[in-house]
Amino acid sequence: MTAVKTGKVSLIGSGPGDLELLTLKAVRLLKECDVVFLDDLANPDILQFAKPDVEVLLVGKRPGKMHTAQEWIIEQMIAYARAGKNIARVKGGDPFIFGRGGEEIEALAEAGITFEIVSGLTAGIAVPARLGIPLTHRHHASGVTFITGHSCKDEDVNWRSLVDSRNTIVIYMGIAKIDEIVSKLIANGQAIDTAVVIIENGTLPEQRYHLTNLGDLATTVKDNHYASPSIIVIGTVVTLHSTVESSLNNSASETKQHQALEIVQT
Repeated sequence: MTAVKTGKVSLIGSGPGDLELLTLKAVRLLKECDVVFLDDLANPDILQFAKPDVEVLLVGKRPGKMHTAQEWIIEQMIAYARAGKNIARVKGGDPFIFGRGGEEIEALAEAGITFEIVSGLTAGIAVPARLGIPLTHRHHASGVTFITGHSCKDEDVNWRSLVDSRNTIVIYMGIAKIDEIVSKLIANGQAIDTAVVIIENGTLPEQRYHLTNLGDLATTVKDNHYASPSIIVIGTVVTLHSTVESSLNNSASETKQHQALEIVQT
């Protein structure tokens, strides 16, 4: 009896949503896979690059929506791989930026499953760039810090150090805890007039955003009904959007809903 050859898992970052931001390697591996484990934050149109008979498992994790247990995802990937299937584990953004990719490769390695990692553009970098907002700039910020709203307790984030660093701050998944995030930042010295932008569905046709300041951020989020997936960028680099907006070559289909904000640059 011929032994079944073990399959491989390709852990693919699909970027923030715009299919043209996919890597060539991601497209090639999708064409080769037998099974796709599709994350809820990944653009489902990515399936056009897979084989017509590919098996698709939807494995989303969003509050108030379908929630697939991480343990089940890992168990199923191992089972399919041991059955000889090549798997594309497709995540939004980059697998190693708040994507639990590290947990998955640990489990795959322990199970003896071969895997490959395909990096993707994380939303925290690609989405502000679409608006002409650089996360670093020698006149504004020499560094950037990524944090997740799921971990905004004092033991998870050193708020004082975060503020004192003067880095640009990019917050993922911060909508549900926006009041707490704003309160922590202000209590630890972040100026309430610090420039902020919130961006929903970044790089997609339904993208929208608001320019505001830290003091008005929570109200802006609630009054305009922002929801996931959204990112928040805090820092004076945000002011550069207004400087370059007229020269940006964004897709005409993108929604540009934003409120005017006069920010005095110091």
